[in-house]
Amino acid sequence: MAAHAAKRPTHDERRAAMLEAAAAVFFEHGYAATSIDAIIERIGGSKRTIYNEFGSKEGLFTALVTESADKALAALRVDEVDQRDLRQALLEFAKRLMDVYISPTLLGVFRTIVTEAQRFPDLARAFYDKGPGRAAQRLCEVLEAAQTRGEVQLEDCAIAADHFMGMVRDNFHLRILLGLRPEPTPEAVEAVVVSAVDIFLDGIRYRRPPASMLDK
Repeated sequence: MAAHAAKRPTHDERRAAMLEAAAAVFFEHGYAATSIDAIIERIGGSKRTIYNEFGSKEGLFTALVTESADKALAALRVDEVDQRDLRQALLEFAKRLMDVYISPTLLGVFRTIVTEAQRFPDLARAFYDKGPGRAAQRLCEVLEAAQTRGEVQLEDCAIAADHFMGMVRDNFHLRILLGLRPEPTPEAVEAVVVSAVDIFLDGIRYRRPPASMLDK
């Protein structure tokens, strides 16, 4: 029986491979020291292919951030969130966000951008606008819609959205970013996500102790 011909990768598969290779090279050598030639050496192909797909090295880096953010933002699609329980929508969004944050690609991007931000401020701005900033803006819109429906009461939805993004990422992500803990289990990620969503929606239910107890 004749062997089947190897299936040629699709455009999306080739693009994903280029992004994965670029992330690895950016992380290993830094943005400034990374060349398109180094990325091509990692995956094969030609400069024309890279430039046709991404336009430039900066375009390649920005695409890494944009496509990662797209994965998280899929949980906040306008046509779906309004028909779901807000808590469930936030849980799904937070889980996808955390999965993106702790992926090898985004960990490499975070480390690269922190190192290179001073030298390449436009790159840092693109990173924020295409990634965390875009996610926070979409979440702000979701919270504003929930407020209009009377589900939440917030003085400033933009600030609340920023708080939520920080709560999801928190020191859990920082320890992974710094290499202070191994890759977390799905159960550990779930615990962080549920805690962040529940505290965000319900607070910690602080009750000031009676004055008699404070005097003790």
